Amino acid sequence: MDRAYDVIIIGGGPAGLSAGLYAARASLSTLLIEKGILGGQIANVEHVENYPGFPEGISGFQLGQAMHQQATKYGLETVAAEVTAIELAEKGKVVKTTEGEYLAKVLIMATGAEPNRLGVPGEERLLGHGVSYCATCDGPLFRDKVVAVIGGGDSAVEEGLILTRFASKVILIHRRDQLRASKLHQQRAFANQKMEFLWDTVAEEIIGDDKVKGLSLRNVKTGEKSTLEVSGVFIYVGLHPNTEFLRGLLRLDAQGHIVINEEMQTEIAGIFAAGDIRQNSPRQVITAAGDGATASLSAEKFLSEQR
Repeated sequence: MDRAYDVIIIGGGPAGLSAGLYAARASLSTLLIEKGILGGQIANVEHVENYPGFPEGISGFQLGQAMHQQATKYGLETVAAEVTAIELAEKGKVVKTTEGEYLAKVLIMATGAEPNRLGVPGEERLLGHGVSYCATCDGPLFRDKVVAVIGGGDSAVEEGLILTRFASKVILIHRRDQLRASKLHQQRAFANQKMEFLWDTVAEEIIGDDKVKGLSLRNVKTGEKSTLEVSGVFIYVGLHPNTEFLRGLLRLDAQGHIVINEEMQTEIAGIFAAGDIRQNSPRQVITAAGDGATASLSAEKFLSEQR
């Protein structure tokens, strides 16, 4: 065992970083384990404009870094590793990672969610060769080219608007006849001359050999099929929670979210969950941060009662 902690947090997004801040400020020995970028999904968002305290907005990457800096100021430790398994032991919870094993009295699960795959031919094969799930990351690669965005929610519209800074044209493809995005995002999209919309349409295949060349499309109302020439395909069809490694340990709902109570407590004493990973999460930065704070406060109470 590498080291024992009062609290181990798995996941370094807003929920995990907020949990780390509260736990560290409570003088609990706290370790945060994150396999990717600190900040989680928010690190890929170019401009966050609905987080209180930033009237002009802030980049997701900057917000994540600031959260991390604030938490480490109070003693939060972080390690870059992937959690491979969790085991319940007499002395606590054993967290097995690619960088060793750690022991915790309390666990806070905050591993967030990842983009859903579209599940059509060509998607996996052309990933990184024109297929992307992050406009902020890959948008500059498609300067002066035509790209497609698949989806109709806030993420699809927001990322589509980012792509208009680089692409010559952004075609948003949605299976319904109206967007699900917020009214503000819709207004911006409809006012942008570089954005076009294909309604009642789904992609059935991403075409290309070594790079994306187009899409095979079908109109869901008429059944009419067509092809569309594009150089890039950006997919935003929802998220799924990163809970696969928890199956058999914690109770999950049908979508894989962790079932908790109002104190973020799972059915196993001393294991809490926060953020997009939990059941009924609104999937907002501010609610994830609130979840993290609640989970840490509950963890502190749990440890106090154990003593």
